[in-house]
Amino acid sequence: MSERSLLDPPPPALKARFKEGFGQRALLTIDTEEEFDWSKPLAPTGHKVDHLLRIGKFQEFCEGIGVIPVYLVDWPVVSSGQAKDIFPPLVASGRAEIGVQLHPWVNPPQREAVTAHNSFAGNLPPDLEQEKFDNLVDAIEQNLGVSPLIYRAGRYGVGSQTASILKQRGIAIDTSVRPHHDYSEEGGPDFSRHPDYPYWTDEQRSLLEIPLTTCYWGMLRKQGATLQPLVQKFPGLGGALARTGMLERIPLTPEGTTKEEAIRCIDIALDDGLELLVLSLHSPSLVPGHTPYVRNEDDLDALYDWLRAVYGYFDLRGVKPTSVGEIMHQVEV
Repeated sequence: MSERSLLDPPPPALKARFKEGFGQRALLTIDTEEEFDWSKPLAPTGHKVDHLLRIGKFQEFCEGIGVIPVYLVDWPVVSSGQAKDIFPPLVASGRAEIGVQLHPWVNPPQREAVTAHNSFAGNLPPDLEQEKFDNLVDAIEQNLGVSPLIYRAGRYGVGSQTASILKQRGIAIDTSVRPHHDYSEEGGPDFSRHPDYPYWTDEQRSLLEIPLTTCYWGMLRKQGATLQPLVQKFPGLGGALARTGMLERIPLTPEGTTKEEAIRCIDIALDDGLELLVLSLHSPSLVPGHTPYVRNEDDLDALYDWLRAVYGYFDLRGVKPTSVGEIMHQVEV
């Protein structure tokens, strides 16, 4: 039987089902990565991870709202002294989980040119993608004492062989798919036709995909997948559709999404019967000045306020926080 690619939307028969009583849950994922200037070309060296010192405060906040965050760590993070001090105690006590995030431009071996095209790991020769991935997983196991079960490609850059590479190392869950987004103009994947719900990537049910939650909202939301290419082609169209309440694409993240937008997305997702919502943010946003979303302390306060409001709304709607371990225990194989 041929290997299915993460680039291809799944057939409906591969939709994942959860055991009775799972209900509707939410998973918080953190792209835990180096600090870099998002407005400049990517560079393979010279990156810092000083913001990891704020992980303690963020972790306390998560524990206060009953959330087990999943830190998806990349090479500069896992090879730092800070990571070795911060993450093992959190994992050992069950307060956090660790996953994998591959940023190929900072991950050894660095045999490729650092370009936008090559920043999507799935565009690399499969043997190089695998070698980088194996080096990263080896470092996580050695430095953090964890055998990770979940993966996200940096820039969501999966390729035709990524699923096979993940399964060879025992990765059980991929969370690289960002539905309703198309990165093909940059050389990346097109997820515009991928579903929001969790699904198996293969008939053997050996790799589970849990997409990042993105909703279409508005009168034309059922036509969102058809209209999105036009929105990308004509930048002013998206703003006009959103202002008139016709169509808005809402990713479930505090980075660029307001509390009000997030709650609209949650309502749509839950009313559509989505069992697992996946939230995301970037760890450098925990310190002002590292991402476009958090430029000052007011922005940082707003990020925490967003999380507080969203998880408060989850509580009202009966949505419980979940973890990678629980997902693997509750999904029906």
